[in-house]
Amino acid sequence: PHTSTTKREVVDIDKFLVAEKERDSHKKVYQMASVASSTTLISSPRVFPAKSSSLPSPSVSFLRTVSSPSASASLRSGFARRSSLSSIRSNSRRSFAVKALGDDLPLVGNKAPDFEAEAVFDQEFIKVKLSEYIGKKYVILFFYPLDFTFVCPTEITAFSDRHGEFEKLNTEILGVSVDSVFSHLAWVQTDRKSGGLGDLNYPLISDVTKSISKSFGVLIHDQGIALRGLFIIDKEGVIQHSTINNLGIGRSVDETMRTLQALQYIQENPDEVCPAGWKPGEKSMKPDPKLSKEYFSAI
Repeated sequence: PHTSTTKREVVDIDKFLVAEKERDSHKKVYQMASVASSTTLISSPRVFPAKSSSLPSPSVSFLRTVSSPSASASLRSGFARRSSLSSIRSNSRRSFAVKALGDDLPLVGNKAPDFEAEAVFDQEFIKVKLSEYIGKKYVILFFYPLDFTFVCPTEITAFSDRHGEFEKLNTEILGVSVDSVFSHLAWVQTDRKSGGLGDLNYPLISDVTKSISKSFGVLIHDQGIALRGLFIIDKEGVIQHSTINNLGIGRSVDETMRTLQALQYIQENPDEVCPAGWKPGEKSMKPDPKLSKEYFSAI
């Protein structure tokens, strides 16, 4: 009897593990593409440094734990609460942002955390360093959850298609996810009509250690992926704008462009401010109780 009970417990454990694996099936592609490497990462301005001379070989490990009878007993109590799993998952989804924002965030007006990382650009492996843009370019740094997903390619390709407009504003775009450079390369080499990216006009940075996502406060710790954070960093390396969307909400290239233009305008005209929805060519205002009346009287 003891033996047959143990077998049933093992079967139940296997079913539980399968169910959990199915729940996370959307990550399977990315887990298989990930590189178990602790290599320090790097970044650099548009004249990109030399190609990376060596890269860690990709390795994938799959861990399956065999439970002892005592461990099985503790798991059985979890099966008794199986009916509540869906609500737990729902609560977990709703609390993504709260969990990610629990860290100390890099605040607007402060220096952006520096990092070095490997990246893919022009279907080659390069190295990039954020601080190398200081004094040279503005930077649009945006994070996305995972390669080979759904909302992500619409954002990434939209920014790539508008890259020339950002370049005219002396601005570089950098995309970041926790995927490996091998996954990035495979995605870039996949046609857009098949859910891929095709060639991009800016680098995709690999944050396999998750250190960059964590330093910018966008890492969802229990999921190991980043929220859709976007940061505009000026030529002094200071964060001037940040937005963080939950996983299902894509970002607007138009609004990013408008915000960048407003930022550059007030930096060139420090005695003026930009009202809501301001676009180049429209009236700004003076941050003064009397002088601002000129703006308000005209609307």
